[in-house]
Amino acid sequence: MEICPLCNGLEDYHSTCASCGSMLIDTGKVTDYLDDYSAYMEINLLKMVDGDLNSVENHVCLHLFNCAVCQKDQIITIQE
Repeated sequence: MEICPLCNGLEDYHSTCASCGSMLIDTGKVTDYLDDYSAYMEINLLKMVDGDLNSVENHVCLHLFNCAVCQKDQIITIQE
């Protein structure tokens, strides 16, 4: 079973905003924002609705990153 290194605190991800070049902040899995209880649901079940049709097969986790300067959001695919 693959695990996401960001979700499990094994790695840090550093990237810059495509709009202004500032550092992005990881705000968690995209699916954590579906509703109040989605953060507690089975991960592979939620991957069926994460926006990537092949996230289960490709073993990736979609994370939402935010820029503190320009407030733009960016979804980044993290390899599990």
